Amino acid sequence: MPLARSSLGARRVALILAAAVAAIAVGVVGFSVGRLSTLDDPAPTSTSAEAGFARDMQVHHLQGVELAMIIRDRTDDEAVRLLGYDIATTQAQQAGQLYGWLTEWDLSQAGPEPSMTWMTRPGRTDDAHTHTDGAHTPGEPMPGLATDAQIAALTAATGVAAERQFLTLMIAHHLGAVEMAEAVQDRAVNTSVLGFANSVIISQEAEITLMEDMLAAR
Repeated sequence: MPLARSSLGARRVALILAAAVAAIAVGVVGFSVGRLSTLDDPAPTSTSAEAGFARDMQVHHLQGVELAMIIRDRTDDEAVRLLGYDIATTQAQQAGQLYGWLTEWDLSQAGPEPSMTWMTRPGRTDDAHTHTDGAHTPGEPMPGLATDAQIAALTAATGVAAERQFLTLMIAHHLGAVEMAEAVQDRAVNTSVLGFANSVIISQEAEITLMEDMLAAR
């Protein structure tokens, strides 16, 4: 039976606060460790997992901002509008942080390889004998990205129909971001990037749970 919207509102606050506290804690620890271990961290190269993740996650996050801003103009539901605002502000800030890291590392914002190439390389937990590039193809869309047609459909929708479309798209979008964050954790060595990836996983998995409840209520 669908959850009442008032119950969803309370659940939303609890989940977002829990995710925010966890992400802040991870971020503080990651920042502290990163500052203390800067001399031990090798500088990422232009084809490293760190650099590829920083470039690709910027693109991924900026589409998240786009989707969130679209829904804010197409619904009067306060819970959905507030969720959209949270996603837009958080992912815009994180995209700026990723941009700043590439600048700090003296690397180009545009990579020398097609997007997602870093995810096709074996990670620490991959079996070298069974690893293939089948899961991802360099240059193809990143996991969870909405298509142009899906964005156009969301833009044309209003009310509950728009809410359903947004929640469906954003759940897939968050799942893709979690996949990318887990992939960089398996390939990166930079402590700041590892901490950032962990905070993405914690916060976006919490929001996925929330959005699944919101979608079920519609």
